[in-house]
Amino acid sequence: MIKRRHTMKRGIIINVVLMVLILVFAIISMNSGKMNLSPLEVLNVLIGNGTDKQNLIVFDFRLPRIVLSILVGLGMGAAGVVMQSLLRNDMASPGTLGISSGSGLFVLFFVVFIASTGKSSFIALPLLAFVGGLLAAGLIFLLSYRRGRDISPIGLILTGVALGSGYGALTTFLTLKLDDSQMNFMLYWLAGSLWGDDWGYISILTPWVLILLGYIFYKARILNALHLGNQTAQGLGVSVKRQFLGLSIAAVALSSGSVAVGGSFFFVGLIAPHMARKLVGPDHKLLIPAASLAGGLVVVLADTITRTVSLVGDVPTGIVITVISVPYFLYLLAKAK
Repeated sequence: MIKRRHTMKRGIIINVVLMVLILVFAIISMNSGKMNLSPLEVLNVLIGNGTDKQNLIVFDFRLPRIVLSILVGLGMGAAGVVMQSLLRNDMASPGTLGISSGSGLFVLFFVVFIASTGKSSFIALPLLAFVGGLLAAGLIFLLSYRRGRDISPIGLILTGVALGSGYGALTTFLTLKLDDSQMNFMLYWLAGSLWGDDWGYISILTPWVLILLGYIFYKARILNALHLGNQTAQGLGVSVKRQFLGLSIAAVALSSGSVAVGGSFFFVGLIAPHMARKLVGPDHKLLIPAASLAGGLVVVLADTITRTVSLVGDVPTGIVITVISVPYFLYLLAKAK
């Protein structure tokens, strides 16, 4: 009991530290970029004493991008935790299961068939990405299902990889219909460009992410039981199939909605849960917020680097995330038993 209290206290402290770090890097990010503002100037803007130019820089350019970075990181971190716990496989993520390819395919449908008609995209794009991710996940589970047998996590991942290749081929075929501007958009989306830094998109994404995060955190005890195995969870009184379905849909919705307006950040969903598990352990009451905050911290840090460091051309944030995350991921692989 004493050890559990100590672990819980330590986990809460780590989550608070992660929150503080996100706030610190958000402040640094507001002071960084091609148009430099001092901390005092940013403070004046936030309290309503900034000039028109300073207000434009902070409220129209930097703050929406920072908020979007945090939301995307929160969503991808939580989605990765849920998928890894449900499948009891540390390699599971929206990317490895092929959900990324399904969402990307429907984002491409939007670019080709809807955006060109001038229809509002604030709601259409996230919903289409969610539908694409949900259809991809449903098809994966359907092909992996065997009557009277538990779904194999390895089978799910292999099925996801195979279907992801098919989605990729169809995506490549559809790109032949794109003009230059549409092609540039898709390339930057695939690289993780945080393109939807508009308050209209953020107003849709914020309740989407927060409500689903609240639902997943509410199910923390259920995830603890499911992570022990289906038979153990059933012995503890958990309705495995119903809870598995509900949590799977929530994870797909989180990841699809996040990347729809942020770009392809599925690698965050793979690496953030590993980082959080190292910090707070396997208890989902601590792991879910830690993975979400770790994801938010990674995306904010990467975006700050892209706008601060002088790089060749406009480098998408997703590329920087890959560069800074791959060494840590290789370290985890090297330490794995």
